Amino acid sequence: MTTEPTPERWQAALDRAQGTGRLPSVVGGVLRAGRVVWTGSSGDTPGVGQQYRIGSITKTMTAVLVLQCRDDGLLDLDDPLGRHLPETGYRDATLRELLSHTSGMQAEPVGPWWERSPGVPVADLVAANDGTGRVLAPGVAFHYSNLGFALLGEVVARLRGDDWWSLVRGRLLDPLGMTRTSYHPEAPHAQGSSVDHFAGTRYDEPHADTRAMAPAGQLWSTVGDLARWLDLLATGHPDVIGPETLAEMARPTTPPDGTAEEDYGLGLRVLRGAGGRILVGHTGSMPGFLATAFVDRETRDGVVALTNATTGVSTDRLALDLLAGADPAHRTDPVEPWVPSAGVPDEVAELLGLWFWGNSALEIRWHNQLLEVRTLAPPELSDRFAVTPDRIVGVEGYHLGETLHVHHRANGTVDHLECTTFVYTRHPLR
Repeated sequence: MTTEPTPERWQAALDRAQGTGRLPSVVGGVLRAGRVVWTGSSGDTPGVGQQYRIGSITKTMTAVLVLQCRDDGLLDLDDPLGRHLPETGYRDATLRELLSHTSGMQAEPVGPWWERSPGVPVADLVAANDGTGRVLAPGVAFHYSNLGFALLGEVVARLRGDDWWSLVRGRLLDPLGMTRTSYHPEAPHAQGSSVDHFAGTRYDEPHADTRAMAPAGQLWSTVGDLARWLDLLATGHPDVIGPETLAEMARPTTPPDGTAEEDYGLGLRVLRGAGGRILVGHTGSMPGFLATAFVDRETRDGVVALTNATTGVSTDRLALDLLAGADPAHRTDPVEPWVPSAGVPDEVAELLGLWFWGNSALEIRWHNQLLEVRTLAPPELSDRFAVTPDRIVGVEGYHLGETLHVHHRANGTVDHLECTTFVYTRHPLR
C-alpha cells in the first residue's frame, strides 16, 4: 500500500484525530520546501484562517528574543539570571539552563493554576517564586519549567526597555508579516473547549490573560502565520535571526547524567520522525486548546495543527501523521465525525462512568448518541449500545444484538449491569 503524501491522506489524519479524539474542531497545514501545499479542517470550524491559542509554541518566540539579545551583545547565555533579575530567588540559574529546561526550578509558579486564572504583574510573580520551590540542582536533568520562560521574557524586556509583547510584535511578527498572531484573540477565533469525558458534552474554557506568565504560553495564531514561523526556524531571516544561531538553538541539550525525557535545544523541541528525520518546533497546550508546529530544517518540510480541545489527541503523533501523510496505520478509511452531545438522556446519565467486569476496569460513555464501552487496559473500544424505547441493545462488538439490563437497588440507584452473564459493577470483584 502506498504511503505517499496526498491531500486525501492529510485530510484523513485530521478527520481521524477529530473523530476519535472528540475535538470540536481541528485545522492543519503542510509545508513542502517552505511553501504551504495543503490546508484542511475537520469538525465545527469556519476554516483554517481562524485563530487558536498556541500555548507553549509561544516559548519559541521568547527564545528567539533571548538569542537576539545574545547576538546583539546584551547578554551571555551563561549569565546567571541574577545578573539581569537581581531580585529573583533563582539568581544562580543560567539563561542557558532556563532555555533548555535544566535550571532545576519547579515546573509551575506558586499560586493557582496560572493558565486558567487572572495573571499577576511580574513583581508579584518574582516575589512569590523566591527559589524555595527548586526541585533539582541546576544542570543535572531536564525538567520542564513554564516559570523559567516567564522569567526569560522579563530579562529581554529589561534589556530592551520595552514590554515582552511589544518586542514579539516589533522584532518578530512585523518583519515576518505575521499579522494574525496576537496577544488577545482576534476574530475569527476558536472558543477554547473542554469535553466531559463520559457525557461528551462541551464546555467553554476561559481565555485568561496570563500577564507575567505570557512569555510561556499566551499567544494566539493561525495555520498560515505559524507556517511563516516554521520557515523562519528552518532558514532564518536577515531582520530577525541568522541560520547559525538557529542551528545552535536546534542542537539537543542533554544533561550530564542522560536523564532527559525528551530532546530539547534552546527553546526548541527536537522531534524524531520516520527515516531518521529530525524536526524542530514545539507543541502547545492551554485550557481549551492544543497545538503542534514542527519543521525539518534540512528540507523545510513542516506541519501545523491546531485544535480547540483541552485533551483528545497526541500533538506529537498528529504532527508526525501529517508529515507522513497518513495516520500511524496509513489508513484513509472514513471516520465518523464526532459531534458534541447536546445532553444526555436520564436513563443514560446514571450509567456513565467507571465500571468493572471482575477486576478489569472499563468505562461507559455517551458518544454520538450511542453508549460506548471501552476497556482501559489496553485502551480500546469494546462495545456500542443503542438506547431504544424498549431496551438498550448492542449494535457493535461482542454484545451485538444483545440486551444490556440495568439492575436497580430498592432506593432506585443502579446496582449493576448485566449482558448475557457479563456482570458490570462499580467496584472490582474480590
